[in-house]
Amino acid sequence: MDRYQKALNESLILKDDAAVRAEVEKIVAEAEKYDTPEVNQFLFSSIDLTTLSTEDSVRSVSAFTQRVNDFDSDYPQFKNVAAICVYSNFAEVVKTNLDVEGVDIAVVAGGFPSSQTFDAVKIADVALAVEGGANEVDIVMNVGRFLDENYEDLCDEIIELKHTARDARLKVILETGCLKTAENISKASVLAMYSGADFIKTSTGKIYPGASLEAAYVMCRCIKDYFDRTGRKVGFKAAGGIRTAEDALKYYAVVKEVLGDEWLSRDLFRIGASSLANSLLSKMLGEEVKYF
Repeated sequence: MDRYQKALNESLILKDDAAVRAEVEKIVAEAEKYDTPEVNQFLFSSIDLTTLSTEDSVRSVSAFTQRVNDFDSDYPQFKNVAAICVYSNFAEVVKTNLDVEGVDIAVVAGGFPSSQTFDAVKIADVALAVEGGANEVDIVMNVGRFLDENYEDLCDEIIELKHTARDARLKVILETGCLKTAENISKASVLAMYSGADFIKTSTGKIYPGASLEAAYVMCRCIKDYFDRTGRKVGFKAAGGIRTAEDALKYYAVVKEVLGDEWLSRDLFRIGASSLANSLLSKMLGEEVKYF
C-alpha cells in the first residue's frame, strides 16, 4: 500500500449520496435563521471578485480593479471584498492598480480550467503569477490522474505547485461537478489537503456544473476530519454559479453547521463570484444596485 492509499484509508470518506442530500436538506431548511445584516456583510467581504473572460484586457482589468478601489470611498460603512481574481497574466495589472489595503490578488493558473498542459508549463505559470504580485493561486486538480487512480503523480504535482507558490495561498479546485459522487469528492479533498492545499475549492465554473451544496457539505466534513487528525486548518471556497444572496447564505449555513465559527473568516472561507457582489450589496443597502 502506498502512502496516498494509506492516507485515504485513514480518512473520512463519505459514500452515501442520499445521506449527504438529506443532511444538506436539514441545514438548508434552517438557513434563514442566519439571514442578518452582519452575515450578509461577512459574505460580501468573503468574495473573490472574479473576472475570467476571453475579453479581459489590460484596460478592462485595470477598470475592474479601480472599481474595487472606489468601493472604499463610496461605501466606507462596509468592508471590501476579500480578493480580486483574474487570469495569471493579469496579476501585475491588478498589483499596479490596486490602491486599497486588505484586498488580496488571486489568480487562476496551472492550465486553468482543465489542468491539461505540461507540468513544467503549470510550474512556470504559477511562478510568473507570484512574481507578478499574486498572493493567492487557484489551480485545478488533474481530474484525469485522479480518475485513473494515479495518486502519486496527482499529489506530486500539487506539492510542487505549492512549493512554487511560496508564501501565496494555494487553492486546489476539485471540479466537483465532474467528480459527481460523495466518495470521489471525499477522496479528492483528502488528497489535495494531504498535498498541502491551503484551500479546497469546488469548481472552475467553466466546463462542468459549478458548486453544489452537497459537494460543499462533503468537502467541509473532510476538512473537519483532516483538522481533527492533523491540527491543520484548510479553508473552503465555493465557486461556480453562486449568484444571489440567498444562494450564498446556504453555503454559509453549511460551513457554520459543519465547521463552526472558527471557519467563518476570510482566511478560511471564500466565495468565488462576480454577480453575487451586486446581489449582496443590494440587500445590504435595501435597494437594487449594480456597482460591479
